[in-house]
Amino acid sequence: MRCDRLWKDARLATMAGDGLGLVEDGLIAALDGRILHAGPAAAAPHFDAAETIGCGGRWITPGLIDCHTHLIHAGNRAHEFELRLAGASYEEIARAGGGIVSTMKATREASEDALIASALPRLDALIAEGATTVEVKSGYGLTCEDELKMLRAARRLGDERPVRIATTFLGAHALPPEYAGDADGYIDAVCTEMMPAVALEGLADAVDAFCEGIGFTPAQTQRVFDVAAAHGLPVKLHAEQLSNLHGAALAARAGALSADHLEYLDEAGIAAMAAADTVATLLPGAYYFVRETRLPPIDALRAAGVPIALATDCNPGTSPLSSLLLVMNMGATLFRLTVDECLAGVTRNAARALGLAGEIGTIEAGKSCDLAIWDIERPAELVYRMGLNPLHARIWKGL
Repeated sequence: MRCDRLWKDARLATMAGDGLGLVEDGLIAALDGRILHAGPAAAAPHFDAAETIGCGGRWITPGLIDCHTHLIHAGNRAHEFELRLAGASYEEIARAGGGIVSTMKATREASEDALIASALPRLDALIAEGATTVEVKSGYGLTCEDELKMLRAARRLGDERPVRIATTFLGAHALPPEYAGDADGYIDAVCTEMMPAVALEGLADAVDAFCEGIGFTPAQTQRVFDVAAAHGLPVKLHAEQLSNLHGAALAARAGALSADHLEYLDEAGIAAMAAADTVATLLPGAYYFVRETRLPPIDALRAAGVPIALATDCNPGTSPLSSLLLVMNMGATLFRLTVDECLAGVTRNAARALGLAGEIGTIEAGKSCDLAIWDIERPAELVYRMGLNPLHARIWKGL
């Protein structure tokens, strides 16, 4: 059987099924960028490979997936970090003109090329740790022109680097100053001006919103979801990060791909997510950085069978983090997730959170050949270590 590339003498964590999908003495064959075969070498057919790579017993996982980032933005908020260290809360900073609005001003002033240039180091850090797919949200422009600029810049990241970029329109992220006191008027603009323009250019793979006391109400969020559905765009939601507005249940009723953050998620929200198969995307970097004390309801999510993803939430204000390896460690140490759950969170379940489970997230025949090859003795090392990158090689679409 002909193939382009063959990886042999490898140990596989395919992530297929419910566990790690471990295979000793494994073999992977790829043709035209897709996995042709993955499994034990003893059960594999004979392959006529254009190139054969001996892995020396190294472990191979699916390429890692960061399913929640705000990678495109200008400036940073190190000064706000200093204020928080001095005792100011995230909400106090936001209400004083900092937070998302601060980044909005810098992002509006930046050109599309400048946004790309500033994002590439963050993207490169993710790629260097085995990431092959990265979701990127808008939400710092908050005008039609600037939201489109952000999404175009995000799309162009996929031209600048060998990585799959999934884009999300997050126009309902914060209330810009020009709409002070008129949140409904701003949501009108999101729904009647911004989203149609985004859809016309095909710039978004999904639509997101920030349902929170300092964001938008459930009713306003529902309006965004209704318009997204009219444009054929799936939805996801920042929900229950600072309070419980029942956003996760609202998202689940809309068939959301994921509800993200979830520190204040209640039993009704969990039940709704379980019924809708909505992924719980947990963001331990933000939990750590803002010194949150309320844990997401991990045990209840497990008991309900809600799939759990992990992501960096890479953003300038509450999670300036660009390491999925550290995210896994934080998922284990802060949220008490198991090794299996952490690895599933940045592969199989992260793919589900992007609506891409049929394409990526596991090492199975027919899927994109996105792989990470590691210099480790056991998969637990990817969760256990901090500050060490054991990546040996990264494969995207078979190359």
